[in-house]
Amino acid sequence: MPPTSSSDTAVSFPDDIYTEPSPLDGNTLANLGPLRRMAGVWTGEKGVDVKPKAQGPKTQVYVERYALHPVDPQTNGPQLLYGLRYHTFIHKPGFTKMYHEQVGFWLWEPATSTVMHTLAIPRGQVAMASGQASADADRFELRAVRGSLVNGIVSNPFIEHAFTTTDWRIEVQFHADGSWSYDQDTVMQIRGQAEPFHHTDRNTLTKVGEPVLNPLAVPA
Repeated sequence: MPPTSSSDTAVSFPDDIYTEPSPLDGNTLANLGPLRRMAGVWTGEKGVDVKPKAQGPKTQVYVERYALHPVDPQTNGPQLLYGLRYHTFIHKPGFTKMYHEQVGFWLWEPATSTVMHTLAIPRGQVAMASGQASADADRFELRAVRGSLVNGIVSNPFIEHAFTTTDWRIEVQFHADGSWSYDQDTVMQIRGQAEPFHHTDRNTLTKVGEPVLNPLAVPA
């Protein structure tokens, strides 16, 4: 998939780029579309990570705690977004040291049926991915591509040099028992290797806590 920019997307935007929608529904949980089933605090103890090592691919199991809480509705002029602020903390079984940590937002744009996902990790890398989904979707897939101005990946100089991240995909699926799972593939061109490496992660998460309401939804 070639990189895209705001000038070559097929989206039609209004001439008035300043006027915000009014009135706004401050109850974010009621307006999250497919993301509603992700709100809350979750744990998963059967995560599987396949990562690159000098000797070849290494498989590592992991334990995860994933917290997602609603934020107040966000506007960019006429654009309206509802979302979840998240923090996921991952460690190896039996250890407390961080194995992976990630923060960002899951966002839903009702007008275009678009899911957006932003992420930042303390390795010095950020990305935003997006994809289409219905409000009651049981699954959806998002993608980011290196070089894109709207769904892109940005890395610190060493990662860009040694582990060039060219593509990132995440699929989310909701299950009948209330749990949800993700399956993600980070494609890297590793220095000294001819073929791209697929760094994969997957886990299934079970709810252990309710979300904290966003300020506008908290009763007076």
